[in-house]
Amino acid sequence: MEIEIYADVVCPWCWIGKRRLERALESYDGDVTIRYRPFQLDPTPVTEPKPLLEALAAKFGGRERAEAMSAQVSQVAAGVGLEMRIDRAVHANTFEAHRLIRFATERGRAGEMIEALYRAHFADGVDVGSKDELVKLAAAVGLDEAAARDYLDSPAGRREVAADLAAAHQLGVTSVPTFVLAGKYAVTGAQEPETLLAALTEVERRESAA
Repeated sequence: MEIEIYADVVCPWCWIGKRRLERALESYDGDVTIRYRPFQLDPTPVTEPKPLLEALAAKFGGRERAEAMSAQVSQVAAGVGLEMRIDRAVHANTFEAHRLIRFATERGRAGEMIEALYRAHFADGVDVGSKDELVKLAAAVGLDEAAARDYLDSPAGRREVAADLAAAHQLGVTSVPTFVLAGKYAVTGAQEPETLLAALTEVERRESAA
C-alpha cells in the first residue's frame, strides 16, 4: 500500500503524526511504500529569522497564548518520545527545506532527511530556512554536502516543489498531517497509532475486495 504524507517540517503535529504512524506500522503486516508530499503552513517569505514564539504570539493573540499552545503540543510530543523545545525554534519559510527533501528523496534518504529537519527545527533551534544550515543537515544524514549545496544554489526542484504544493491545494489538503492511503482514502491529523492501524487494515480490506 502506498501512503502519501502531506506535511510541513515546521508543523509539530506532523512530527507527532509521523511517529504515531511509525508505531502503527510496527503492528501492520502489509507492505507499505511511503511518499512524502510538501505542504507549507505559511508560504510567506521570512526576511529575517526570529524566534518562533514571537511569530506565534503575533498570529494567535499574545505571548501567553503562544507559550500555552507550545507547552501543550510539547507535552503530547513527549508522550511519543519526542523532545520539542519550541522556545528555541526559529520562524522559517520551508520552501528550500522541501527542495532538500526532494534532493534526498532522489537519493533514497527521504525518511532520514525529514526526521533530521524536524529535530533540527523543534529540538535544536536550527534555522531550517537557511541554505547553509540545510546543507549541514544533508551532510549529517550522509548526503554529499557539495552536491546538496549545488542543488540548493541552482533552480533544481523549484518548479517541481511549487507544482506539488499547488497540487496539494487542488486535492483539497488544507491541514497537515494528511495521510492518503492507496491513493484515495485520506486520514487527517496526528491520529493515534490505533486509529491509523485500523485505517490501514480497513483500506487493505477494501482494496483486496475491489
